[in-house]
Amino acid sequence: MSVNRNPILRSARHVFAFEHPPNLTLRVEGLALARGGRTLASGLGFAVNSGEALVVTGPNGAGKSTLLRTLAGLLEPALGEIRLDGAGVEADMAQLAHYAGHADALKSALTVAENLDFGARALGGAGLSAIEALGALNLAHVLDLPVGYLSAGQRRRAALARLLVAPRPIWLLDEPATALDVASQARLDDIMRAHLDAGGLIVAATHAPLGLAGARELKLGGAP
Repeated sequence: MSVNRNPILRSARHVFAFEHPPNLTLRVEGLALARGGRTLASGLGFAVNSGEALVVTGPNGAGKSTLLRTLAGLLEPALGEIRLDGAGVEADMAQLAHYAGHADALKSALTVAENLDFGARALGGAGLSAIEALGALNLAHVLDLPVGYLSAGQRRRAALARLLVAPRPIWLLDEPATALDVASQARLDDIMRAHLDAGGLIVAATHAPLGLAGARELKLGGAP
C-alpha cells in the first residue's frame, strides 16, 4: 500500500479512527447548481460510499467548486436533494465533513502550530498533533513559523494538515494539489489512500490527476 512510504502515517493510523462509524453513503439526486442566476449544471446524481472517491472534473466555470460548496452546505442547491445515509439522525455534513476550498483559511500572523491548534479545537480534535500532521506532509520544520513567511506550496500543505488534526470521514477537496510539488503530491496521495482504506470517502474537484486509482469521475460541462 502506498501509505507505507510515509512512516508518520504508518505509526499514527489512529488519526483515521472516526468518532462516527464510517459506514456512510453521500447521495445526490436531481441536483441543479446555479450561480449569478445562471444554471451551471442540472440533473446531477451520484452516490459515494465509505472507502470510495469521486473526482469531479471539467473546465473553469463548469460548477466544480459550486458543487463542493453545495455538498458542504455553504450554498443552497437550485434543485435536488443531498443526503447522508447511515450517519444517524444527529449527524450531518457540518459534523462529518472537512471542506478544503481554494483559500487556505490560515491566519498569516499566527504560527503554523497556532493555526492547526485552533483548527483542532474548532473542529473537534482527537487526531494527530500539529507536529505529527505536519510531519506527514514533510513540513514539520515550519511548525513555529508565522504562516505569512510560507511559500504557496507550504501554505497549501499546512492547510491540508487540518485534515489530520481533526479526523472527519467525509473530505470535500477543491483542487487539493494546487501549488504542490511532485513529492508533496505523493504525500497527499498517501494520505488520501489511508483515509479511504479506513472507510472515509472523498469528493475532490481537480484539473490535475490525483493518482487515486479506482476513483470514479464526474465530468461537468463540455470540453474546455
